[in-house]
Amino acid sequence: MVLFVSCGRRDSQNGEKIITVSIAPYKYFIDAIGGKDFTINVMVPAGANPHIYEPFPKQIIMLRKSVAYVSNGYLGFEMTWLDRFYEMNSTMKKLDLSKGIEPLGSHHHHDGDHVEGADPHYWVSPKCAITMAKSVKSFLSELNPGHSAQYEANCMALIEEINVMDEKAAGMFAASKGRSFMIFHPNLGYLARDYGLEEVSVEYEGKEPPPSRLKELIDRAKKDNIKTIFVQKEYDTKNARAIAGEIGARICVIDPLSEDWMKTTNEIIGELKASLAESSE
Repeated sequence: MVLFVSCGRRDSQNGEKIITVSIAPYKYFIDAIGGKDFTINVMVPAGANPHIYEPFPKQIIMLRKSVAYVSNGYLGFEMTWLDRFYEMNSTMKKLDLSKGIEPLGSHHHHDGDHVEGADPHYWVSPKCAITMAKSVKSFLSELNPGHSAQYEANCMALIEEINVMDEKAAGMFAASKGRSFMIFHPNLGYLARDYGLEEVSVEYEGKEPPPSRLKELIDRAKKDNIKTIFVQKEYDTKNARAIAGEIGARICVIDPLSEDWMKTTNEIIGELKASLAESSE
């Protein structure tokens, strides 16, 4: 890694403005607002677990060339790596996208015995995304003041789209206040909070549930007539399928770490609404 990083230092003066981001959904916001002004280095690629991920040498090379880093603020891998990243490139500007968003408590325990200070999955909520878009716009304007008017216009256009999604979700869930849904890894907590739903996690303190917890979940699913169990793409479906088999539910795989934030979040909202409709039958 030292060799790769050293080579990266000699190759950084090409006029390219690189921004490193923690996760792929953040790339969507920078691209939508910044256009083609920035090259994005995604630290946690598709298919990787952002709670325990460790970067590759190529990503470190890009990090060393970056003008800025956009962090989540709560993800587990940042607790291990973020200070090191800033030491590797002390000139990077920093944006923590959790600022301005009211955090949810976390029960996430991961390898290394660290506990995330708050639920890090706020980007899945349209309401939180509006705050994120405004933060990105202000940040890009600081990095590239000559294009601030364009960033303002792009941000307004993006927020209009997010508002449409927010209004649609509010309408879809208006009659479902207090209803519950079940998910293996709890990554829809902000979405649930913002639209009056309850997220029930299969995971127990960030790990597979013990038999006693599985029994509680099965009883809860039967009580609430839950017919869908959500599983994030990166996670094993074994325990979710065990519960699904007991209650006659289906498994729905979602991809909240997709780079196409708008498409994926719309799909998640649609699947969540369909799951609530099934449990009403």
